[in-house]
Amino acid sequence: MKPSIAFVTGGYSGESVISYKSALTILSNVDREAYDIYKIDITPKGWWYETLQGNRSPVDREDFSITDEGKKIHFDAVLIGIHGTPGEDGKLQGYFDLVGLPYTSCDAATSALTFNKRYTVAVASFSGIHVSKSVLLIEGKMGDAGEVASQLKFPVFVKPNNGGSSIGMSKVLFPDDLESAIAKAFREDSQVLVEEFISGREFTIGVFRSEGQIITLPITEIKTNKEFFDFEAKYTPGFTDEITPALLDREMESSIRAAARKVYQVFNCSGVVRIDFIFDEKRGEPCMLEINTVPGQSEASIVPQQVRAMGWTLKQFYSALIEEALSRRQPV
Repeated sequence: MKPSIAFVTGGYSGESVISYKSALTILSNVDREAYDIYKIDITPKGWWYETLQGNRSPVDREDFSITDEGKKIHFDAVLIGIHGTPGEDGKLQGYFDLVGLPYTSCDAATSALTFNKRYTVAVASFSGIHVSKSVLLIEGKMGDAGEVASQLKFPVFVKPNNGGSSIGMSKVLFPDDLESAIAKAFREDSQVLVEEFISGREFTIGVFRSEGQIITLPITEIKTNKEFFDFEAKYTPGFTDEITPALLDREMESSIRAAARKVYQVFNCSGVVRIDFIFDEKRGEPCMLEINTVPGQSEASIVPQQVRAMGWTLKQFYSALIEEALSRRQPV
């Protein structure tokens, strides 16, 4: 009997549009001969099971079950494809823990921690991982532009502290422009992170666990003709060159892979994550920027590129993620 897998998409934030793009790729490549796949659309207005014909019925949130053609379906695992809240910030993971369902992502604690960029860099720094100096602002409670300007060297990046896809992010060259950038970020979040710019080449690498082994995917170098890798650069063809695998000497490649493995272990990650780095020219080592615990899977996304560059199909990759989740099932 094939395992029943719930594939969750949608979400409560502006990143839901990316979730639906990822869903197209995942649903086109998941192995339906090995698994019974059920699409679950999680929205602010309700949680819905959606059939291949487009019919919808509500999910029973008591146990995360559905009724399909008159039959009650209980799932064996959950394939998480929601970017932003509640699929990337630990909320859904906590719910699935309560109902006893394993899932293909980091656990609730790791997801919540890494969704907060300031907490992430604080833990990374404490663990000896190189990160940029930064200041956290909390709306109405902590700090202002003048205080930040006195603590950091310019240029700086200003970004919402929670969330992903680089929405609300700015690069600020001069202190006089800081206040407007902070205001822009506060429109996306009640917390804002301001961090010093580090000069160097930008890389990103997917990392996942399969059969108990941590696997690093081929490294991608990000080269954008914009000032930085923002939302438009990430998701609009033509703004960015993504070179996979990156052209690196052996020593630089080894240091990035080692840093990625260390991050995965320090943060107790599960499933696939994508870790962004700047290779710090002054220090000659990678500087961690952030951890994406539900990285994009659309045709424009980086992880699918890296999977193919490794010589795997996406079907093999998604099966590896599902099998890793199924291995964590609690005995009945």
